Amino acid sequence: MADGANKDDLKDFRPGRLAAKEHGVRSPLKEAGLGKEDIRRISKKLGLATWDKPSFACLASRFPYHDRITEDKLGVVEQGEEFIRDLGFKQVRVRYHGNTARIEVMGDDIKKLAGNEDVRKKILKKFKKLGFAYITVDLEGYRTGSMNEPVKS
Repeated sequence: MADGANKDDLKDFRPGRLAAKEHGVRSPLKEAGLGKEDIRRISKKLGLATWDKPSFACLASRFPYHDRITEDKLGVVEQGEEFIRDLGFKQVRVRYHGNTARIEVMGDDIKKLAGNEDVRKKILKKFKKLGFAYITVDLEGYRTGSMNEPVKS
């Protein structure tokens, strides 16, 4: 069995690495010493349509550690992210904090997300339907590993 871990993943806390190691999962990209930019450059050179596809980590990475993750919660996160992508945002994460959704988009997109009244109202309506009482926009913007920040403190 192989996964898509790469050299850049070594810089972040990844609790699943231990389980992967214990089960003999191979990481060919990491073993070859390739990072995200290397992979994009090679993919573009090979003419792959996905060369500039935004990163898309496992949906389980949207939840704080030790939270019980259910199929329903995963579905809510997936629906929320898909909705925001359909509004024209390329890179998005919906971080699940109980009854609060913390939305991350690229820094340049924060104003478009929160400052556009029409977009803001659409997101509020959809996320309330998804069951969130509070919907927030993370002012730091999208970043990988943001759920690891409390663990690193």
